Amino acid sequence: MDARLAYELAALNSNMSDVERLVSLHWGLSSVLRAGVAGDVVEIGCNAGYTSVWLATTMLALDPERELVLFDSFAGMPAPGELDTHLPEGECLASAEQVEQNFRGRNLPMPRVVAGWFDETLSQLPQRVCFGYLDGDHYRSIQLSLEQVWPRLEPGGLLVIDDYCDLSRNERAWDGLPGVKKACDEFFAGTGCVVEVVPGTSDLTLGYVYKPAPQGESR
Repeated sequence: MDARLAYELAALNSNMSDVERLVSLHWGLSSVLRAGVAGDVVEIGCNAGYTSVWLATTMLALDPERELVLFDSFAGMPAPGELDTHLPEGECLASAEQVEQNFRGRNLPMPRVVAGWFDETLSQLPQRVCFGYLDGDHYRSIQLSLEQVWPRLEPGGLLVIDDYCDLSRNERAWDGLPGVKKACDEFFAGTGCVVEVVPGTSDLTLGYVYKPAPQGESR
């Protein structure tokens, strides 16, 4: 893990990320790569690509043959629904050119970047996914991400969901985007899968869930 890069990226992206979040992502991605879970790595909601750079450096160190695939509207946030109390339409605007600059400026291999609204683009996900970072912010964006990524996630694969806030388990977490938790809880209801929360010393708000092997099988 490149500690200096973690501090640099957190400072450059301080309104969206922090060192605790980056460290959690590193260990999550490392766990599935070291375990040899098949599939590629996806980030749904990459913005300008700062977190994408962090994922790419972990992949480069542990398994550079994997593909990193990034999705973003590059038109800002969509219109909010009734559960989306933060981030109005057009907020969080970034460009694919910013992503390219962040990768080329650090001499990293370019990821595959898919631009457009999630309901039109997530069909372009890799067929097999080992790790997904879902950072769609709004209820419908997370719902769409789960519907498309989970069936492609390999057994033993990991989803990390940004802004998943469960105050009953982490009272320090930021609760500004309640639609994220609702979308996750609805999706996983009755499946036996539970979204766990990542504790932190700040208002870190992350959920994660590993995909179990089918019944009767073991990895």
